[in-house]
Amino acid sequence: MAGNSFGKLFKLTTFGESHGEAIGGIIDGCPAGIQLDTEKIQTELNRRKPGQSAIVTQRKEPDAVEFYSGIFEGKTTGTPIGFVIKNANQKSKDYSHIKDTYRPSHADYTYDEKYGVRDYRGGGRSSARETACRVVAGAIAKQFLQGLEFTAYTASVGKIGLEKDIKDLDFSLIETNAVRCPDPDSAAKMEAYIKEIKKDGDTVGGTVQCVIKNVPKGLGEPVFDKLHAELGKAMLSINAVKGFEYGSGFEGTTMKGSEHNDLFNEDGSTQTNLSGGIQGGISNGMDIYFNVAFKPVATIMQKQETINKQGENVDMQGRGRHDPCVVPRAVPIVEAMAALVIADYFLQNKSSKI
Repeated sequence: MAGNSFGKLFKLTTFGESHGEAIGGIIDGCPAGIQLDTEKIQTELNRRKPGQSAIVTQRKEPDAVEFYSGIFEGKTTGTPIGFVIKNANQKSKDYSHIKDTYRPSHADYTYDEKYGVRDYRGGGRSSARETACRVVAGAIAKQFLQGLEFTAYTASVGKIGLEKDIKDLDFSLIETNAVRCPDPDSAAKMEAYIKEIKKDGDTVGGTVQCVIKNVPKGLGEPVFDKLHAELGKAMLSINAVKGFEYGSGFEGTTMKGSEHNDLFNEDGSTQTNLSGGIQGGISNGMDIYFNVAFKPVATIMQKQETINKQGENVDMQGRGRHDPCVVPRAVPIVEAMAALVIADYFLQNKSSKI
């Protein structure tokens, strides 16, 4: 299986399955001498871990990260950083009913077609549990990128969305509610809706918005390695993501050029930021902002028609512990992937000027 690594200079490779002994990763390219706050890394993991509220999966995992290399006396050494997160609360029997059955909109069928074998326990390698490794690497990248701010939050759940502009949001409120929405009124509506959906045995999707502040100018390349292209790849690599837009996004298609152009100030900043902080594939020093769309979780607690390995029509119903809405737990994952992209381009930019 290829495609287990992300990044060129600041590079993360992950391993492990949802119901195996552990998941983990190796981070290559992290500069030496960075003082790491391991409590902050664990805090990021706690934001992603299951069982943290009534509106997420109730799988109970401590998600405690253990570092095995690349750190000495609290500082990075410049060598590969190896880490492990042990799985502690697998309930593999919850998946025995799908051993020979393909769940609709899951990776079950495509895995069997490609590899001829699949780990049906929680989805194996295709499980979103793998994203915990990304959060560890992203937390380290954030500490490497001192001065930059990565802020993601829930912008919508189903048809319930934020009605405030980014500049009017109080980001300090994001962690004050289970939905991770910076507007308390919208958060209450979203949480109530998720609970209602869960009661019906169904699931719902939504969007995460992310803002990156204090990004230096000059990150990114003008042709294939555009900064926004790599951000798009990073976000689309997250489980359940169905869409990515930055800056004005799809709304920009309804505007005229005279409305959409970001006019310059004398210092090179722009009066507006419909470009989303990136022009010609290169950061221009303005805030980078983008939206990530998440589909409804594919496992639902309702009976559905599907097929089995023999191609026969069968009925199946989800069992076990699953998120009725993945969006609240996806917030730290979006931040982590954004940090990995910026860290990688930051190092590429430095190496190109040597």
